[in-house]
Amino acid sequence: MSRRSWVPELPLLAALLFASFGPVAASAVAAAPEVTFDQPTATATLGGSTSFTIGFTSATPPGRVELLRHGPRDEGDLVSVAEVSDAGNGRYTATVVDRGHTLPNTTFLYRFRVTTTVGPAVSDEQRFTVSDQRFQWRVREGALIRLHWYQGDDAFADRALKVGDEGLAKATALLGVTETEPVDFFIYADESSFREAMGPGTRENVGGRAVPSIRTLFALIRPSEIGSSWIDSVIPHELTHLVFGTASDNPYHFPPKWLNEGLAVYLEPGGYSADWRARVELAGRSSTLIPLDGLALQFPADRDGFFLGYAESVAAVDFFVRRYGQETLVKLIRSYAAGVSDDDAFRSATGADLAAFSAAWIADMRGGAAAAVGPRPAPPGPLPSDWTAPSVTSQPSAKPPPSITTQPATPPPPATTQPPRVSSSAASIAPALPSATSAGSPPGSASAAVV
Repeated sequence: MSRRSWVPELPLLAALLFASFGPVAASAVAAAPEVTFDQPTATATLGGSTSFTIGFTSATPPGRVELLRHGPRDEGDLVSVAEVSDAGNGRYTATVVDRGHTLPNTTFLYRFRVTTTVGPAVSDEQRFTVSDQRFQWRVREGALIRLHWYQGDDAFADRALKVGDEGLAKATALLGVTETEPVDFFIYADESSFREAMGPGTRENVGGRAVPSIRTLFALIRPSEIGSSWIDSVIPHELTHLVFGTASDNPYHFPPKWLNEGLAVYLEPGGYSADWRARVELAGRSSTLIPLDGLALQFPADRDGFFLGYAESVAAVDFFVRRYGQETLVKLIRSYAAGVSDDDAFRSATGADLAAFSAAWIADMRGGAAAAVGPRPAPPGPLPSDWTAPSVTSQPSAKPPPSITTQPATPPPPATTQPPRVSSSAASIAPALPSATSAGSPPGSASAAVV
């Protein structure tokens, strides 16, 4: 279960989403009996804003009104100051508006706190779940997976559930994790609808996304793709991200992205396939391999670099298993749950830090790493003529400043006219298999990634 505080996503698109929340009981006052609350409301607009509103009566003018909210798996509240309008006669309305995209199936537990000179009063906690109401969703439940789809027949749903249950079992068996909470899996039938749901900043190659914090997967799967290899790739890939999140969850930081993505690709039916090998070998021969620390947070934005990131990730996981064994890989991943650093996790598992592992992997690839890019230390400037060292016989009244030196920092394929897809998790992605020798995808290869 995630212990990271919920943070709203940044803005995007426009399609109507509404709140679905449970029955609201008469409000209760926690501390200040002169404050009574009305029933609160919450609404969300896809790509627009999420609003929380409550009316209340107070015999004393409020000094401060706040919204307190959190996700079902968060340990603390996100506190926002509300805007308050005075209707007179002790009646007030408080509103908080978040202008930013919120993913479908995101749930908030929220309440308002009114502070007067008498003290604080807190409304009853309410539950609000954002839902994508553009479609008539059908629901089919498996062992743990709850499938939501709106196009395609029962056979479509049955196959997706079967692949999902098998993928979940494989990932949990490997990582020694027991999943007990349901997983919601939403399938979108066209690219436009999928991207509107995912929000701004979603890369054009992404065709799936896993969000462990809300136990939800999203994927772009057209009904015509029911028999394609894309289903066999995207569903297990995203589920692996979810199980990886359960195994490594900690309140401090995420494990390296390449480790998460590499495991997800490694557990796909094709695993470290010939296509991925060819891409990595080509980068090695041309000395353009990306060191693993360059794949710790995000993959390159350009298409070739993006898919190279996936290829290197699964290659690094394959190398780790060959050198240290699968049990040690599991030990490495699960050690992150203790909140250790990357170097500490790798030292505990392999006896050396992450940089040493990256260097050993690049050497195993028999290739060279790309030259580092980015900010570099500026060369020292000329020394002013008056900045001379003091003589032995005289002491200056003020020591001139020293010269400044800088220390260097020690996918199922879409139509052929469409870009390839990938799936992603809080940003985890599983890619399609583009050609290692050209920008285009080879016949029959997947052209999207899953994150």
